[in-house]
Amino acid sequence: MVLRVHFLTMKRLSSSKRVVNNVVKGEIEWELRPGGLLVQKRNMADASSGPMIKIKVSHGSYHRDIAVPAQSTFGNLKMVLAQETGLEPKEQRLLFQGKEKDDEECLHMVGVKDMSKVLLLEDPASKERKLEEMKRNQSVLKACEEVAKVRAEVDKVSEKVIALDAIIRGGTKVAEKEFLVLTELLMVQLLQLDTIEADGEAKVQRRIEVRRVQGLVDTLDNLKARNSNPFSSSCNAVSVTTKWEAFESGVGSLTAPLPSSTIITQDWEVFD
Repeated sequence: MVLRVHFLTMKRLSSSKRVVNNVVKGEIEWELRPGGLLVQKRNMADASSGPMIKIKVSHGSYHRDIAVPAQSTFGNLKMVLAQETGLEPKEQRLLFQGKEKDDEECLHMVGVKDMSKVLLLEDPASKERKLEEMKRNQSVLKACEEVAKVRAEVDKVSEKVIALDAIIRGGTKVAEKEFLVLTELLMVQLLQLDTIEADGEAKVQRRIEVRRVQGLVDTLDNLKARNSNPFSSSCNAVSVTTKWEAFESGVGSLTAPLPSSTIITQDWEVFD
């Protein structure tokens, strides 16, 4: 590679030394252009302040004139198109005269002029990912709708369980058939939840509903036990306790102390 750098004639040797020192210090940066030409790197602020050109960009049914600085790169053009189309720069492929261009290539260096035509394509891999994501979102939405249907049915059963609890608390005995019917209804909904294929948010909602159904089944079991034995509730339960007491000899008797929460009483409760 041959590097050709042309310097203006310097009247004094000291001026030439200052130029060389600036290059050594890194004040002048260089870049390799297409075709192997090494030139001083452009400042993007200077490029944006230069002349503007309009480029005809086509993307499917999308056709629009995009105004950019004449010395922009295709990477700069992608950033402008991202705001117009919603496609991220990494999701874009830009073709000029039938050839795909890299982000570093300059518009004016490859022949892009005012009103030149550029074709925008979406990257196939990105397009495939979006399609997969769309299908996944549709699947999650469908699963959420199915879980919502089950939730509505479980709400109805839950109201009946609450009413049943109120009846039993009131001292009224309920037929065993009532517990069986409600339990069967809950099991049907549990099976329905098991058939739902869910991912993401739908999977979380399904898990919550499964635990809710299981909790209602447990509640029904407890209500059934209380209905069969009205005295099984905490307010009517008879508690038999034993208190131990130590004599001076160290031998224990039936009155030896246990934890302080145990209470000895001589009162007897008479049942009907």
